[in-house]
This record gives sequence, structure tokens and C-alpha cells, in this order.
Amino acid sequence: MPIIRIDSLSHPGVEIFANLTEAQLRNRLEPSKGVFIAESPKVIHVALNAGYEPLALLCEYKHIEGDAATLINRCGDIPIYTGERDVLAQLTGYTLTRGVLCAMRRPTLPSVETICKDARRIAIIDGVVDTTNIGAIFRSAAALGIDAVLLTPSSCDPLNRRAVRVSMGSVFLVPWTWLEVPIPSLHEFGFRTAAMALSDQSIPIDHPALKTEEHLAIILGTEGDGLSHQVIQEADYVVRIPMSHEVDSLNVAAASAVAFWVLRK
Repeated sequence: MPIIRIDSLSHPGVEIFANLTEAQLRNRLEPSKGVFIAESPKVIHVALNAGYEPLALLCEYKHIEGDAATLINRCGDIPIYTGERDVLAQLTGYTLTRGVLCAMRRPTLPSVETICKDARRIAIIDGVVDTTNIGAIFRSAAALGIDAVLLTPSSCDPLNRRAVRVSMGSVFLVPWTWLEVPIPSLHEFGFRTAAMALSDQSIPIDHPALKTEEHLAIILGTEGDGLSHQVIQEADYVVRIPMSHEVDSLNVAAASAVAFWVLRK
């Protein structure tokens, strides 16, 4: 594999790590050409184990025979760009975590029908835009037995660099796709829906009726306003986590972990 030492921010080939916005990387107009950036050796190894295709590596020079060594051996004949820490920080705009980035090909996402086919517990992320929360929700989903994740178009991209890193690569372990149709359409796949929301009609999360559901989709809302009135009204259940000490609610990432554990099948 070619190891290319860079000392300039304009070196040919490194623009994928520097100049492309998240929207350009995602390339929704031509998904087959979409790219995402995975950060840190551990996360990159998880992606490779899950079958993701590497396109180029960027790493600090000192990691060529260190943290990046096994990655370089695994990635085959792709460009390996390397340089000193300060040069790479200028290039990317941030200090690299563990000194390694990998540009990878975006996968072809499954259909909603495929996602639902063999699943019993699904998380629906509706309008969550904070990358840290997205990553944390995926990590909890992978750890606590959620079979798949659906995201509404107003939600943050799970393959955003920071979301991938916060998830510790869990976005590569849980099947997911975009939900471009109304949430109640999941009924046709046999799913009942449970909206996580504070309301007068809500039931506690440990209510026996929830455990009897064979197929349940847990809906999680945006950080500030929560779920819309329409989503709550259309849900089969409205569910709350009982609170103490006058705390009214949990952060959506923390709430997701509680919900996934209690409602696991």
C-alpha cells in the first residue's frame, strides 16, 4: 500500500478529510458515491469487521508502526496519508483521536420492510439532531438488545464523524435506515408504537401491557421539545419513566438506555 507523507494542506487526495462538508460526504443525490469518516483505530476495526469498505487512511506519522499498523495491514491497497500531528490538525480542523482517520464507503441502506422483517424491538429516532446523543442512543441500542433503528429525515446522520466515534462503532452493528413515511405505517409490519413522552395519558415504562407486545417500536424525540403532538396522538402507547426528586425528565440518550433495558424482549 502506498504511504504518502504530506506537509501541505493542498496535497492531492487529502481533500476528503478536509474540504468536504458532512452533506457532501453523505451525497444524498448519489448515495452510491457517499463517504463517511471513521475516527480512532478501535472504531475503524469495528467498521472493517462489519464489512465496510475503506477508501483512504490518514494518520500521524508516529502511528504508522503503532496504533495504525494493524489497520494498514487490513486495509489493502488504499492510500495511506501521514504527517505530523500539527499538520493533520490544520488539515482536518480538529486533533485526531488516537491519531487515525479512515474514509469509508457508505453502505446501501436496507428498506424499512427489510429492517422490520425479523425484528421484535425497534428504536425510532425522531428529530434528534445532536451527534453525541445519536451516538449514545446507538451504543445503548447495540448493548441492550434493540434489533434495529429507524430515523426520521429531520434526525442527525448516524454516520456523522462524531456520532460514529461516540457510538464506539455501534452504528456499524445495529441495522438502520431512514424512515421516510409516517410512523403509523409500521403497523403494516406488525409493530405497535410506544412514544416516550410526558403526558396525562402516559403509562409507566414498566407497565405489564408493554411486555406482552411481540413487536414494539420505541419512539424517541428531539432534545428540546420532545415528540410532536401528532406523533404522541398517533402512538399506540405513551410511555414515561417515573421520576424522583422533582426531576422532570432525562436526556434523550439516558432515557433511551432505560427504555431499551426495561422494554427488551
